[in-house]
Amino acid sequence: DLETLTRQTLPDLHTQTGYGPVSLARAICTYSTHARIRNADAFAALAGTCPIPASSGKHQRMRLNRGGDRRLNAATYTIALTRMHHDAATRDYVTRRRAEGKTDREIRRCLKNYIARNLYRALKRADLSQTP
Repeated sequence: DLETLTRQTLPDLHTQTGYGPVSLARAICTYSTHARIRNADAFAALAGTCPIPASSGKHQRMRLNRGGDRRLNAATYTIALTRMHHDAATRDYVTRRRAEGKTDREIRRCLKNYIARNLYRALKRADLSQTP
């Protein structure tokens, strides 16, 4: 039942690697209405995937946000791991970022932020008034 409902609500994401019915249902429940979240940055903050500066001295870097909805954060983490292991384009991205000197944790942070933006755009387009 959950797969049917999420497929009706977000059909374009259902075809992409990593976006399963449980992860999509978590995103739909967190998003709830168009008026609740004003932009993609606010959704990323709610998901706990927005970058936070963690620089010291000459070393400039970002870290993962520990706040937000932990269940949505777990859903974006699951999607990121699935894409890192099973999606060819994401594997190429990971290889390229490793060559740039990024750690796996930094690469995962970037992927989770991308996934949160992608979820926000899909939820913004979806008609959630028909969802039970």
